Amino acid sequence: MAKTKDKDNKGGGTIALNKRARHEYHIDERYEAGIALQGWELKALRAGRINFGDGYAIVQHGEIFLVGASIPPLISASTHVVAEDRRTRKLLLHRQEIDRLIGAIERKGYTLVPIALYWKGNKVKVEIGVARGKQEHDKRDTEKERDWQREKQRTMRSHNRSA
Repeated sequence: MAKTKDKDNKGGGTIALNKRARHEYHIDERYEAGIALQGWELKALRAGRINFGDGYAIVQHGEIFLVGASIPPLISASTHVVAEDRRTRKLLLHRQEIDRLIGAIERKGYTLVPIALYWKGNKVKVEIGVARGKQEHDKRDTEKERDWQREKQRTMRSHNRSA
């Protein structure tokens, strides 16, 4: 029984998606980064407790950190630890990737936003995007395009059923 349970957990399951990032930003590049977490945070993530809609990444001293992501602690898992749910967490990237991201932020004025949090094996990975902010009219255009695609799918489905 334990083997089948382990087999199910090895897949790359999504923990959380940041839908707000796709709505408010044009995402040009995506990077996969590891994240330095504490034990109680892993237990909370297994329970699906995370909110990183307000999160963003910053550069400090040549390293990249995730700021504003909230992982509320489980009451039973963190009885002996003083848990800070909005602490700054270090993102783990290769030096070459960090240098490329620093260049994009400082020279081109991009922002780093977390897009997704997921399991890769037994590790937690964060997908961060190099993004530019959308103007209000860009958001409306995106919404119109999404509504049009949804309507098109409905029409195609109803047309296929009647045929």
